[in-house]
Amino acid sequence: PAVGAHQFLEKAAVEAPDRIALITPAKLPLLGWQQQTITYGQLNQLSDALASGLVALGLKKGDRVALVLPNCVQMAISFFAVLKAGGVVAAANPTYPPPRMQFQINDCDAELVITLSPFYTMLKQIQGKTKVRHIIVTNIKEYLSPAAAFLFTLAKEKKEGHRVEELKPGDEWFQDALKRHAGNKVNVKVNPSDIAAFQYTGGTTGVSKGAMLSHRAMVANVLQIQAWSNSLEKGAIGGITRADMLYLGAIPMFHVYGLIVLLCQAIASGSKIVLVPNPRDIDNLIATIHQFRPNVFLGVPALYNAVVNHAKVKSGELRLDSFVISSSGAAPLPPATKREYEQAGARRLNEAYGMSETSAAATSNPLLGNNKPGAVGMPLPDMDIRVVSLDDGVTDVPPGDLGEIVMAGPNLMSGYHGLPTETANALREQGGKVWMFSGDIGYMDADGYFYIVDRKKDMALIGGFNVYPNNVEKVLKEHPAILEVGVAAIPHPERIGEEALKAWVVLKPGTTITEQELVKHCEASLAGYEVPRRFSFIKELPKTLVGKTLRRELIQMEVSDQQAQSEDGKK
Repeated sequence: PAVGAHQFLEKAAVEAPDRIALITPAKLPLLGWQQQTITYGQLNQLSDALASGLVALGLKKGDRVALVLPNCVQMAISFFAVLKAGGVVAAANPTYPPPRMQFQINDCDAELVITLSPFYTMLKQIQGKTKVRHIIVTNIKEYLSPAAAFLFTLAKEKKEGHRVEELKPGDEWFQDALKRHAGNKVNVKVNPSDIAAFQYTGGTTGVSKGAMLSHRAMVANVLQIQAWSNSLEKGAIGGITRADMLYLGAIPMFHVYGLIVLLCQAIASGSKIVLVPNPRDIDNLIATIHQFRPNVFLGVPALYNAVVNHAKVKSGELRLDSFVISSSGAAPLPPATKREYEQAGARRLNEAYGMSETSAAATSNPLLGNNKPGAVGMPLPDMDIRVVSLDDGVTDVPPGDLGEIVMAGPNLMSGYHGLPTETANALREQGGKVWMFSGDIGYMDADGYFYIVDRKKDMALIGGFNVYPNNVEKVLKEHPAILEVGVAAIPHPERIGEEALKAWVVLKPGTTITEQELVKHCEASLAGYEVPRRFSFIKELPKTLVGKTLRRELIQMEVSDQQAQSEDGKK
C-alpha cells in the first residue's frame, strides 16, 4: 500500500486506542515489580506532539534526526515523530565512543539529536565538529512508574550519570517539547519513495555504511513478516493471535532487527512490548521473562546463548515455555544453542536471515512445518533469491553448490548514503530486476531452504583450500566446555604470505580443556585443513551490541601479539 511506515501506528490507534502498546518494568526493593504502560492512543498523540516540536525547531522534509536512545518509550515516540514530520531516522548505538558517534552524525548530516541524559555530555563534546543545532534530552525515569521514578531519583540518577542540571542554549527537554505542542499535528505529505531511515550496517568488516530505507521498503518488510506469520490470525500457534502477543523487547531498536521486526511489526500487529533497555544485563532479562512470561523472543545467537547458560535456566528454575515464537538473526545460530534453548521449554527456535540493506528480514524457517537446523529458511513473500557463481557474479549455481546470495524484492534499500561506488557494487540490475549482492556465501538445498556459510570477506585460504570460519565455530561450540568461540584467519607466523586458522575460546565457568583436546574434537568432524591448530583462551569475545563477533578485532589482537613477539625477539 502507498502509505508511510508511521501509518501502522495511526491505524492501530484508531482501531484500539486503549490497548497497551509498551510496558516499562522495574523491580524495586520491598515493593517488587512495578510497571508503567503506554497505550496506542497515547503513543500516537505523543508522537504527534513531538513531530510538531521537531518542525518548530526547523526540521524540514528529508532532514535527518539522530536518535541516541536505548529501548525505551522515548525511542518509540521519537521514531514515529520523525517519520510523521517527514524526517529521516538515523538511530545510533548509544554506547558508541565519541569518534564513532561523531562519524555517524556527520555521515547522516543530522542537525537534530534526541538523546537520553547520560549521553548528553558526550554529544556536547563533539557537537562543535558536527552540524548539530539542537539536542533534545530525555531522562529514563520519565516513563517509569511513580514509585520507580522516585527511587531512581534518590538512588541512581546522579550516581549512574543520568542527572543533567542544566541544558545549554539551543537545547530542549523532551517533556517540555511534548507539553508545548500537546494536541498539535503536522501536515507533511510523505510518499512511499521518500527515505524513512538511514540504517547503519554493523561495520564488522569495515566502515559502517548508511543503508537508505524508503517508507515503501519498510512497509513491505513489515507486511512480508506478517504474511510469513499468518497462522497467528487463526490462533494456530498456542491459540494466540497477534493482538495477544507480548514481545520481549530486548533486541536494540537502533538496529534494523529491533526497529522493523520488533517495533514496527509489533505496532502493526497491535501487540505489546515489554521494554528491556539493557539486554546485556542478563539477570534483569531473566527476571523480566520470569515476571511477564512474554510470548515472542526476537534475539541473536549470543543472547540466546547467554539465556540458556544462566543458572536459573540451567537448573530448571525458569522454564522458557511461554515463548511460542522465537526467531534468531543477525549472526549464524549454533545448533547447540538452538538445541539447548528448545530443551529449556521454548516451542522452537527459528533461524532467519536479513540485512540492513533488506530493511530487516529476507528469509525465515516457517512457524509451522519443517524447521531445518542450520538453515535460515525460505524467502519471505515477494522475495526472489538466487545463488550466483563466485567467479562471475551472474551464473546461477545448482542446488547444493556454494555461491553468493543475491536478493530482489520490494524491501531493498535505495542505496548507501553518499557512497555511489558501493551502491553500484551492491545493487546490480540483471534480467530486468535489481539484485542486492549480499557478500554472503551460501547455498540452497533441494527443498528451497537457504543456508549461509560465511561472509566472503571472512573466508580463509588454508593450504590452497577455502575454509569457512562459521563452520569451524559450529563444530567447536558443540564441545560441552565451550561457552563462546570465534575463528578467523591470521597471518601465518612462519610462512610469509600465507594464512593460518586460529580459534579464540571462552570456556564455561568451572571447566578446563587443553588445545590438544580441542584439536581432537575438531578432527572428528572437519577436514584436516579446517582444523585450527592455534588457540587462545579469553574471557570474552569482542562483539557488536547485537552479538556479531568482530573477527577483525580478533585478528588485530593476534597481529599486535605477533608484532610484540617480534620486537621482543629483536631485543
